[in-house]
Amino acid sequence: MSDKKSNAATALALFVTVVLWGASNAGTKRLVAVWPSIWVGSTRFLLGGYISLLLLRRTNWLGPSSKLTREDQLGLWFRGGLTLAVYIVVFNLALHLTTATHVALYLGTAPIWALLWEERPSATFRSVRRYGAAALALFGVVVLFWPSLRSGSTRWVGDLLGVAASVLWAVFGFQGRILGERLSGAEISAYAMFRSGILLLPLALVEIVLVSLNQKNGFVLFKPEFWNRDLVLIQLYCAIGGGTLAYALFYGALRHWTTSRVYLFNYVIPVTTMIFAHFCLGEPVTATFWTAITLVMCGVVLGQDGWLKVFGTKWLPAE
Repeated sequence: MSDKKSNAATALALFVTVVLWGASNAGTKRLVAVWPSIWVGSTRFLLGGYISLLLLRRTNWLGPSSKLTREDQLGLWFRGGLTLAVYIVVFNLALHLTTATHVALYLGTAPIWALLWEERPSATFRSVRRYGAAALALFGVVVLFWPSLRSGSTRWVGDLLGVAASVLWAVFGFQGRILGERLSGAEISAYAMFRSGILLLPLALVEIVLVSLNQKNGFVLFKPEFWNRDLVLIQLYCAIGGGTLAYALFYGALRHWTTSRVYLFNYVIPVTTMIFAHFCLGEPVTATFWTAITLVMCGVVLGQDGWLKVFGTKWLPAE
């Protein structure tokens, strides 16, 4: 396959990936309105992680599978599984309390937190550019957050949790980089998802019991309406389509393109989430959202490395 066709195929795969993730975000919003939040995260990761592990061990679709050492096992439990478990609990609670569009946009700021984590302020153009990017993104967050805070509704709690989820996603990325010294991205994703599901399962069962006691009309898992066909199909889609398939395409793209180039497609996820949330859930699209997403995306793009390669030292000072 020529480079041109290979690039087109990779771009198409990444476009499908961000569509799958956008639909998954909207689907999760629908689920947490009915199902307990931790239950949603645990069962999804158990199913999606298990299928991904099967693909790793029996096919080459996600790349080769490594033999895990004791150090790898511990890292996958605590750096991968535990971090991902905390993230998904906060993410699902945020979706329960605010709109899917807001949460997805907050997640779009994760690269900014990563940039700030990596580098202390200094008197260099690189530092000024990165911290200027952070300021733009933070201003976008404030623009999106402020109406909820002024209204006095509980939505501001969901917005705050959405920001926390974006920070936790950046933390998971750093843990993944440490694990990535020995394991591939697909392996980290599969093992971390499955372990996260296991860690959350006891909490999910406690959550189910508490919900059942609160309702005082029987154990919710025994109710036919809990296993509503639409809800089950959405969860299956989120686990397989938004989980196994999306990650397979994403990590497949990483074999052909650089990480920074692939991750640029992540910034389209708030838009795909907004489209699905608007047409499937009836979430309104406000002028505030467009202002906020413009500021966040400008900040994220400005914060990326490689500007010297584009413009050269004739137009920009050395970093």
